[in-house]
Amino acid sequence: MHWRGAEPRVASQAAPSYNAPPGTWRALMRVVGDQLVVEDAFWGYRASWAADKLPIAINARLEKLTNRYWTPLLKAGRAIVPADGWYEWTGEKGKKQPWHIHLKTREPLFMAAIGACGSEREQAAESGFVIVTADAEGGMVDVHDRRPIVFSAEDAALWLDPDLSAQQAEQLARSVALGPDAFEWHPVARDVGRASNDGPHLAAQRDLLA
Repeated sequence: MHWRGAEPRVASQAAPSYNAPPGTWRALMRVVGDQLVVEDAFWGYRASWAADKLPIAINARLEKLTNRYWTPLLKAGRAIVPADGWYEWTGEKGKKQPWHIHLKTREPLFMAAIGACGSEREQAAESGFVIVTADAEGGMVDVHDRRPIVFSAEDAALWLDPDLSAQQAEQLARSVALGPDAFEWHPVARDVGRASNDGPHLAAQRDLLA
């Protein structure tokens, strides 16, 4: 992904992961000045004033982006999380089946995010990010899950544009997020349910579990 014709400056040292859990440092794309930067950020956010009132969030619902809590980040903290896919689970407790969801083209995903990133911040949760989800749509395979907002590369660049207002950014997420027809999914092993497990085998297609 380019920003106004220029290659991004890569400062991230986070190792690629096939099973990245919240509460870890992940590669995040954002505009700093007039340059696209890829740097590490903490997956999770809680405003400093909410330390004794709210839990650390890992997602922000699209329907609530313009409320008092999220608007400052929507205005000045828009970012993109690059990924190859994500996981959803179906079935009953004890017999749940995980699925790997990815673009049919197998191209990278550009997930909408907002955050308060900055090297001057010391507290991880106060300088972290959350992924924007379209909860009203449900997941791809689990109607009760939260689907991330995924953009094309061109629309991801628009999301990052600092000239876009908070209201325009919210409308962009509503109107141009990629729909279900852009994705496909396959069953994977339950090993993905353990955060300490990692490797390409986790995203490999497996037979449906009994």
